Amino acid sequence: MEEPQRYTLDDLLTLMQVLRDPQQGCPWDVAQRWESIVPHTLEEAHEVADAIERRAFDELPGELGDLLFQIVYYAQFGNEEGRFDFYDIVHVLTAKMIARHPHVFPDGHLASRRQGVAAADVNTSAVGQRWESRKADERQARAATSLLDDIPLALPALSRARKLSGRASRAGFDWPDHRGALEKIREELAELEVEIEAGHQENMGAELGDLLFAVVNLARHLNIDPEQALRGTGQRFESRFRHVEKAVQASGQPIDNTDLDTLERHWQDAKRIEREQP
Repeated sequence: MEEPQRYTLDDLLTLMQVLRDPQQGCPWDVAQRWESIVPHTLEEAHEVADAIERRAFDELPGELGDLLFQIVYYAQFGNEEGRFDFYDIVHVLTAKMIARHPHVFPDGHLASRRQGVAAADVNTSAVGQRWESRKADERQARAATSLLDDIPLALPALSRARKLSGRASRAGFDWPDHRGALEKIREELAELEVEIEAGHQENMGAELGDLLFAVVNLARHLNIDPEQALRGTGQRFESRFRHVEKAVQASGQPIDNTDLDTLERHWQDAKRIEREQP
């Protein structure tokens, strides 16, 4: 049986052009603008992360395709307005990555290669410093006035907090180790408790934000991604609570009529089962 024809990148770009055609295209696609696609882009990026965390690799080509489709959308907008096209995106990206990896492309072009040193033997600290130096040069070329200028507002709050604190750290605005971050957490928790006792709702929100920011700083010092850590906790909570629901359901009693001690017992049972799993 003959293999079905496999579509190419150019086919995908043609597909987008047809979808956006005012006469022959899809009304929904024709109506879209830069801003209307952004929420879909964020959603698709999170769905990629979710598939990876669930190790659902059979779903990943579809999820990555959905994310790529968002890039194709923006490229089509740019092409329609005479700003850029998809191949401009590819060119700018490739040129930028070559420039940021002189330890891989020593002659500054794609065909050049490092000789005599395996990747495992390259000084990763020096590579990181060069990477940040290149990015700093790029920010300067864009006339950025602050180290924080290019950190997107649309990032998830925990990720943005990590980037903000990490960028400030490069300027020396940081504790020497995680102990300073731990002490800051204790300080912010105490300040939050004061506002809770005083009943100052607006101040509570500000102090809670400060506490969360301090926790993100600790995560950075421990080299832990706070988004991944919190998503993992959310998954564990969901699994444990589902166990509690099933256990209460088996007893024939509604969960909202079950006393807290019983719920806690089922919760601890769920944690025990987790620990015993290989």
